Amino acid sequence: MSITIRPSTRADLPLILQLIRELAEYERDPGAVVATEALLERHLFGESPVASCVIGELDGQPQGFALYFFNFSTWLGRPGLYLEDLFVRPAVRGRGLGKALLLRLATIARERGCGRMEWAVLDWNKPAIEFYESMGARPLSEWTIYRLTGETLDRAAYAS
Repeated sequence: MSITIRPSTRADLPLILQLIRELAEYERDPGAVVATEALLERHLFGESPVASCVIGELDGQPQGFALYFFNFSTWLGRPGLYLEDLFVRPAVRGRGLGKALLLRLATIARERGCGRMEWAVLDWNKPAIEFYESMGARPLSEWTIYRLTGETLDRAAYAS
């Protein structure tokens, strides 16, 4: 069994969208995906990309992905890598692909001078929590994530 982690290309757009849909299905919210290949192309490969993606392959077959972007820590004075999504198809879990994806992102973070790498995980996703903790990650229990989206984001944007 060989594992390959490679940067995604425009040719991977249908695959990336399919993996996003599979992730949404796994996370019990398949109707939430409104992403399109055109949106992904614009934001991953367009004039000013805002995110990046790596593809994980087992024996030459794409079986997972990790999508990430860079943020900034004012306290560290350095960028951070934010892992938006990591997904490995359930049929091939336990073979090291998830670990290889996470380790590749850690390498990218260090190469870019990042002071940290962060992500969120659903509190019911015990297998993912156990996997991340086995890699040395620890939850930040003192922080709560807030979000503006849809109409609330529109109201905030146009309130001024």
